Amino acid sequence: MSTLVERLQALKIIPVIAIKNADDAVDLGRVLVENGMPSAEITFRTPAAAEAIRRMRAAFPDMLIGAGTVLTTAQVDEAIEAGVDFIVSPGFNPTTVRYCQQRGVAIVPGVNNPSLVEQAMEMGLSMLKFFPAEPSGGVNMLKAMSAVYPVKFMPTGGVTPENIKTYLGLKTVVACGGTWMVPADLIDNKQWDKIGQLAKEAMAALA
Repeated sequence: MSTLVERLQALKIIPVIAIKNADDAVDLGRVLVENGMPSAEITFRTPAAAEAIRRMRAAFPDMLIGAGTVLTTAQVDEAIEAGVDFIVSPGFNPTTVRYCQQRGVAIVPGVNNPSLVEQAMEMGLSMLKFFPAEPSGGVNMLKAMSAVYPVKFMPTGGVTPENIKTYLGLKTVVACGGTWMVPADLIDNKQWDKIGQLAKEAMAALA
């Protein structure tokens, strides 16, 4: 079984998704898988998140599915029960990290400065989300932290088609989270063909 880092490295881009209607989960998952992007970070920004994860997992057992914007231990429980592969949080909350470790699920917490990286390392973490990436100094900030800390990063927040290759060019970056290929309005309007095209273009641009 590949590790989470290995799976993320193979994918390179993780679509970060706010889904309002769980009925859209299977169609969305299908269009991502069919266009070379078999992954999703479903954020707990909407009440539909857990059910959307559950349906996507049932339809696509091999898809890499994360739960994003996880802020509480209750949400960790919901995500695990829905079948996620990993948890993502926007910040570094030791309580949430510890709970995930107790429950045996990988967590990628958000950090954006050296102090938070050191706190995460103290808890045994070596894979972190750099968030919000662009407002926190972007590639230059990542270069500075990567020079001193033996950890891997998943930048999210301000990652675009124009800058993603620069991020992925850093040895410490395993993948980037992005929203541009899964705009909320296209999901709401069930414009699967357009989402598929955006996903295909995003993957092709990395070749």
